[in-house]
Amino acid sequence: MSEHAPDEVLTAEQRHLDHARAELARMRAHTLSLVDSLAPGHAGDAGADEALGWTLHRRAASLVDDPSTTLFFGRTDHDDGQSLHIGRRHVTDSAGDPVVIDWRADVSRGFYRATRDDRAGVRLRRRFGVEQGRLTAYEDEHLTDESEVDSSSDILAREIERPRSGPMRDIVATIQPEQDALVRADAQTTVCVQGAPGTGKTAVGLHRAAWLLYAHRERLTRQGVLVIGPNRAFLQHISAVLPALGEVEVDQRTVDELLTAATEGRKEVRVRGTEPPEVGTLKGDGRMAEVVRRAVWAAVGDPAQVLESGAVVVTRGSRRWRVPGYLVRDLLDELTGRGIRYGAAAALLPQRLAHAVLQLLEAAGDSPDDVVQDAVARSAEVKRAVKALMPAQDPAKVLHRLLSDAEFLRACSDGVLTDAERDLLTWPVPPRTAGSAKWTAADAVLLDEVRDQLQRTPSRAHVVLDEAQDLSAMQLRAVGRRCSTGAATVLGDIAQGTTPWAARSWDDVLVHLGKPDGELEVLDRGFRVPAAVIDYAARLLPRIAPDLTVPRSVRTDPGLLEVVRVDDPVEQAARTARELADLEGSVGVVVASAVVEEVARELTAQGLEFSRLDDPDPDQQRISLVPAPLVKGLEFDRVVVVEPAAVVAGEPDERTGLRRLYVSLTRAVSAMVVLHREDLPAELVGA
Repeated sequence: MSEHAPDEVLTAEQRHLDHARAELARMRAHTLSLVDSLAPGHAGDAGADEALGWTLHRRAASLVDDPSTTLFFGRTDHDDGQSLHIGRRHVTDSAGDPVVIDWRADVSRGFYRATRDDRAGVRLRRRFGVEQGRLTAYEDEHLTDESEVDSSSDILAREIERPRSGPMRDIVATIQPEQDALVRADAQTTVCVQGAPGTGKTAVGLHRAAWLLYAHRERLTRQGVLVIGPNRAFLQHISAVLPALGEVEVDQRTVDELLTAATEGRKEVRVRGTEPPEVGTLKGDGRMAEVVRRAVWAAVGDPAQVLESGAVVVTRGSRRWRVPGYLVRDLLDELTGRGIRYGAAAALLPQRLAHAVLQLLEAAGDSPDDVVQDAVARSAEVKRAVKALMPAQDPAKVLHRLLSDAEFLRACSDGVLTDAERDLLTWPVPPRTAGSAKWTAADAVLLDEVRDQLQRTPSRAHVVLDEAQDLSAMQLRAVGRRCSTGAATVLGDIAQGTTPWAARSWDDVLVHLGKPDGELEVLDRGFRVPAAVIDYAARLLPRIAPDLTVPRSVRTDPGLLEVVRVDDPVEQAARTARELADLEGSVGVVVASAVVEEVARELTAQGLEFSRLDDPDPDQQRISLVPAPLVKGLEFDRVVVVEPAAVVAGEPDERTGLRRLYVSLTRAVSAMVVLHREDLPAELVGA
């Protein structure tokens, strides 16, 4: 493989890029002209007009060009004489002939996967070097030339290592064969990716969403695609990837936002309380699903106690028809044993009772029809009976009773929880009403479980779940019901689990998610984190995740690592940030939560402009001040890690603290400086 400087070939390729840009502009102008020409009733009626207008606006948004990138990044020449330019979106000329082929098309697969042993009809693969939207170089790989020596791509390496600032960008130009196989996995298959830092697992998940929307547009657009991330800073970091690929209608939320959105405006989702970690951990335990199920179904009444004379009595004409209590009990048992939601069972009960009355009518020689059955089901007597037997329930009131009534909790958790665990769950001073309760984040997950027991949660076509190792069993259940009719892409790293309830295995995660047959794939080749950095952080793995293989960097540039003991790490961090900011790219200053304010003051005192990622809407600056709990999933060209011992001490236990430190130490793309005054954790000392 050889790289070429500008020549006639590159000039011709630049002309093709200019032509593609002009055609993309023509396509967008044509779409906007259709929007402007829409007349009332053009699509048939007002609703259809609105839907067509929305579709055209979305189409126009997907055709916006980004002049800082190129519309194509590669080319393949085939045995049949075709030459295809592979890019971020499909571009055609006015005659409908392709100018650029979407990277997601099947015919583009050869660009990512063709080898000399399995060419798939590809005889030449060309990669382009790009600067500010212009082609600057190209590399050709002749797959039919046995004399050509295989070598790594300099253009590919430069693109992976290229400095950046601002949000994460797409990786369509650098997708590796193992990543491409995951991106194009079958739409019905749940894929779980165990990915070491820098292996591109987040990018794989986002690009899989883009590929699925391309390959199964109608169904996925109708049901929706959801991306779930660990925090708002992470979602802002990845927010530009899908729009850059032409996908502008993907919902992106944190788990907390997801649960709030499920019942927006209801009092029970206002999280304003806190609780000890051990209580939150217990509330997130998978056993709580059974406790909640029992609490919901405990509302089903005993006919002998809630009905007058213990039976359902219906008047038809001059006669009264009596459905005895034992038969009502059988009907309830049949409904409650079907595995359906409480609300669905309550909706079916009137018809079941009406059918029992019809059987009595038939036994008496009458010939009732469906009209009679519906009339009986709507009768006042049946409505009163259903209200008594299966009363309407409010999720907040159910959970309020469960956490405040010790006897009710004991009945619902018998054989599931211990006495000590019940004591831990029960509010020491119960709020007077559900509306006055200060719900915690863990309570919000339980409320979602209650709601799902009452009414089925709507499902999306696909869910991409990142940093899944940090979710509790109950949080995973909440995510799982939102892809119950679709598949999921589950992303994470067991070694980066930093919550008290962090998963110990991906099998557990998939079971709680409701996807036990999901396929586990391992990515351990690091493309983003240099060897010097990943090797240093990997010293922690035997302690924090002994079952995982050590990741390996495939970067040719080993990167830069400096570990320096200083008298004042905070002051030195600001000085180092200033020095690093003189170089191209982004700088992240990662600190323990306890010293964020101190470091912020020092950065300000030294006249540096910086973003605080603990702000709800941080300014975009080249220097970012990042509390360690928020750094997961982010990356910076250069990173300053301040006082590792303080990062560890900021967590409830040493194992979690070391995992948090592992995350902090794996965010650098080019260089990392570790500043410390206190002793480093023993695992990091020595070779």
